[in-house]
Amino acid sequence: MNEPISDETLALAPETVLKRDMPLIPSGSIAGNALVVVIAIMTFLACLTAGGALLVARASEQWRSEVLRDITIQLMPRPGDDLDSLVAKAVSAASQAPGVDRVHAYSATESEKLLEPWLGTGLDLSLLPIPRLIVVHMRDQSGDELPGLRALLSSAVPQASLEDHRVWATRIGTMANAVVALAVALFALMMVAMATAIGFATRGAVAANREIIEVLHFVGASDGFVAHEFETHFRRLGLRGALIGGLSAIAFFFAASALSTWWSRSTGGEEIAALFGAFALAPTGYFALVLVGAAVTLLTGYLSRTIVFRYLHGLL
Repeated sequence: MNEPISDETLALAPETVLKRDMPLIPSGSIAGNALVVVIAIMTFLACLTAGGALLVARASEQWRSEVLRDITIQLMPRPGDDLDSLVAKAVSAASQAPGVDRVHAYSATESEKLLEPWLGTGLDLSLLPIPRLIVVHMRDQSGDELPGLRALLSSAVPQASLEDHRVWATRIGTMANAVVALAVALFALMMVAMATAIGFATRGAVAANREIIEVLHFVGASDGFVAHEFETHFRRLGLRGALIGGLSAIAFFFAASALSTWWSRSTGGEEIAALFGAFALAPTGYFALVLVGAAVTLLTGYLSRTIVFRYLHGLL
């Protein structure tokens, strides 16, 4: 608690009084340190949420880009068909289509290996009608050249079927968008929870220093001056918490990126790599985390200033 203000002191300008005496809000209080911890935790979680959403969004774009560029041609053998000849015709027709970058035909051995995860090894698959697959990689993902490819393929090998994977790519995009939307909702809830904590802390500081605030107000201190004292104090607390939480999140993503190579070789690591790629944020991603920390700092100062202004207006 600050010392009582004497009559001689009141004769001075209120701003001069406050600058000469102890600060309006004591620094290093237990409530202030607790608020720094809360802000640090919420900032860390908010940065993790934002970074995870960016990783999923970027991985989704890479998935769809690769999937939409690859076209699969399937040749189902019929009795009496020379499958190798049909494969050669399909490869020749696909290679002549506009927009095709490269064509790869799976051999009979490669096609059998594709079935091993389901059928196991050691089986004689020569008597089974195993289809042959041809993968066509397009130069772009627009799909404008697909009608021409279909026409050439239908003319050369009528029994061939073509799959462009666009339905699957749409489902992947929908799933990724749902994850990003959920991350945005969680991020908003974290910011609301943080704002609530800041509001309670500001009201507690106002209540603890109510007598001094009222004296300064009635002797002529401007509302802007008193509010600025609170804004500066809480912005400083917000900056400390944002730095702790933001730097912790950046260190987490750096460590995760460094360990992603090891993860990809471990059990289940391929699934993690397929979902998040290299688990490394782009430079724009780290910049987004810095923006989150800056937003938290500004939000802390703005909320405290607004709450103090409302309190001072109620004294009129």
